[in-house]
Amino acid sequence: MKPLTSYTCKLTEPNAKALEAHLRAHDFEFRQVPYARFAGAKDNLNVVFYESGKLVLQGKGTQEFIEFVLEPEILKEARVGYEAVLNPELLVPRLGVDESGKGDFFGPLCIAGVYINEKVMKAWKDAGIRDSKNISSDKRIWELAELIQKTPGCVTSVVPVGNEAYNRLYTKMRSVNTLLAWGHARVIENLMGQKQRMNPPPVRAISDQFASKKETVAKALMSLGREIELVQSHKAEEDMAVAAASILARNEFVTRLGDLEKQYEMVFPKGASAAVDKAAKEFVARYGAENLGKVAKLHFRTALRAQGLPEPPKTEWRKSFPKKTAEK
Repeated sequence: MKPLTSYTCKLTEPNAKALEAHLRAHDFEFRQVPYARFAGAKDNLNVVFYESGKLVLQGKGTQEFIEFVLEPEILKEARVGYEAVLNPELLVPRLGVDESGKGDFFGPLCIAGVYINEKVMKAWKDAGIRDSKNISSDKRIWELAELIQKTPGCVTSVVPVGNEAYNRLYTKMRSVNTLLAWGHARVIENLMGQKQRMNPPPVRAISDQFASKKETVAKALMSLGREIELVQSHKAEEDMAVAAASILARNEFVTRLGDLEKQYEMVFPKGASAAVDKAAKEFVARYGAENLGKVAKLHFRTALRAQGLPEPPKTEWRKSFPKKTAEK
């Protein structure tokens, strides 16, 4: 990967003062630049901080300055390349698990898992691996999925749950979270079955905490999955392993949804919306209500509306509080 030769970011007032003090203490040559509060140059680096609060770095020394000065000394935050020094935990070998299609009426539920190690992370450093929800282009999702699967040392597993299987499982489990827990556990088990390909072996598996109780997934783990520490957290997609898994899951979902569209010669909008309601009613009119379960998740209220069936009243969620004991 080529090192950065230009970089822009915003600085707070304390950051700006700290940076100016650093430049003066390290013999940067100061000069006047229009609309800049200060500007300095030294060796292969030009530093300009504008009145707007924008910092601009340019020159061959940009990457080194970011990694060894700006992030650890000024920002106290890893953004570009100093993550491993500030947080060595980011380089531990691990599994990441995520899903796609949970909130989509049409199409399957797809769960994916990815094993990464330090070499894989370094190979992806500038690739743009991030939570699939922040990538709007299906083409870009496909490109990144190809990169992930072809990266040496990376091990992956994808478990697609087609609509008919999804509806059978939901009828049996009666809970999306229970179904998701089963899917996450299945993916972890599949990955751990390939542990001989993982060097070094993973120390933990990370997934988003979609259920109120962390035990939901832990209880669903199978024999191999119980050999590894399970970490569940909100915003887990910020971890590179989970972000990579989210990309694989989304790519699988988009691909399979596209296959359904070709098979039924219809457009199936993503998510749940008025456009989805319209498409659902059109599908029922063309193919019959008995076939809706082949392309959609039947526990959504959209399925009832598409068939002209009454919807059950929505229950208002209220937090329950423990009853106070009477004072004696």
